Amino acid sequence: MDCDIRKKQLKEFIRQEYLRRQAEQQQYAWHLTARSNQRIPEGPWKVWLILAGRGFGKTRTGAETIRSWVMSGAARRVVLIGHTHGDARRVMVEGESGLLGVHPPHRRPHFYASQGLISWQNGAKACLFTAERPDQLRGPQFDAAWVDELAKFSRPQEIWDQLMFSLRKGTHPRVIVTTTPRPSPLLKELLARQGQDVFVTRGATFDNAPNLAKSFLQEIQERYAHTRLGAQELYGELIEETHNSLWSQAILRACYQEVPPPLVRVVVAVDPAVTSHKNSDETGIIVAGRDAGGRAFILDDLSGRYRPQEWATKAIAAFHHYQADRIIAEVNQGGDLVEQMLRSQERTIPYKAVRATRGKLTRAEPVANLYTQARVFHTGRGLGQLERQLCEYQEGDPSPDRLDALVWAVTELLLGERSARHTAWSL
Repeated sequence: MDCDIRKKQLKEFIRQEYLRRQAEQQQYAWHLTARSNQRIPEGPWKVWLILAGRGFGKTRTGAETIRSWVMSGAARRVVLIGHTHGDARRVMVEGESGLLGVHPPHRRPHFYASQGLISWQNGAKACLFTAERPDQLRGPQFDAAWVDELAKFSRPQEIWDQLMFSLRKGTHPRVIVTTTPRPSPLLKELLARQGQDVFVTRGATFDNAPNLAKSFLQEIQERYAHTRLGAQELYGELIEETHNSLWSQAILRACYQEVPPPLVRVVVAVDPAVTSHKNSDETGIIVAGRDAGGRAFILDDLSGRYRPQEWATKAIAAFHHYQADRIIAEVNQGGDLVEQMLRSQERTIPYKAVRATRGKLTRAEPVANLYTQARVFHTGRGLGQLERQLCEYQEGDPSPDRLDALVWAVTELLLGERSARHTAWSL
């Protein structure tokens, strides 16, 4: 009797183990689940450049490619390069779609975090590097590389040159580059080599729709469809900068400071929209501060399409959250109604009205000059739409509400009354 029970238990254990292994095999069978634009291309290429929108599956593709090369023996010494060391570890190694996650448990490599080293059972190794220190690549040699978010690098050409010098092991060293595109000389050079030693794959966020939240897809489609930012961030298109703009991506990258210093003054600037239907202009709401050294810091962009009561509530909430000194609002369109809307919600709110008497670009030029003098900095995240508007706007385009609000804020903080041409009511 006991023997029969043990036999049944053993059979059930074997059945469960078989099902577990089948499920595991299915989970890690990338060759069965990968889309055609995620599979390693054939041919004698040296660089596989994947330009794709967010959520496309670039990280998974990069990790699976390295896994394939290592498991097949094609790669023994791999270099992983991320924007920062933290990015490389958090995304390329430990992320849900990173190197550790794409291996079944019994084949998973060991990650020595303190050394920035990954070691496989077959003896292959991968080293983590940051793009912020190109000289680290002097000396080491590799036979494969994965470069993630190349377009974010502050010194892409330097890190790329050092990488090329280090790829001298094996019979045919290769690189996979996974990035959302931004215009840079290096990316343009790689694209020009397409069909020679560079294989280019393009993809969109929506290619991976079955694995993304429907609410996310609906929201980004409604908000970013037919915009330059959407073309870049969703469809992976390389968007050239507007030549006549006062700002550029290079200027904005140079003025990034994640944490602002102590501030001596903070303002909330508002460029209110006249109407409030679905096709209305947005209301620009920018929070900015000044430090004791006379530098301005853009703290937040709360702009959006609001009804009058809504933008007034947003502005007053920002005033209190950032402990601001004053709300500034352009009154060319709304006149006294702008002040009335604010005071109807908080009667004693410190407020200043400003009226534009010159063209937008003329008013923006002194502010843009402050950026080139390293006197204006962007902090934190969430300023992408503002930065896109700064880089794209040309005279005659639809009203740039975020830009307008930023100009009023920086003018108030750094350029004084002679530039603002305002009338003020303060309590």
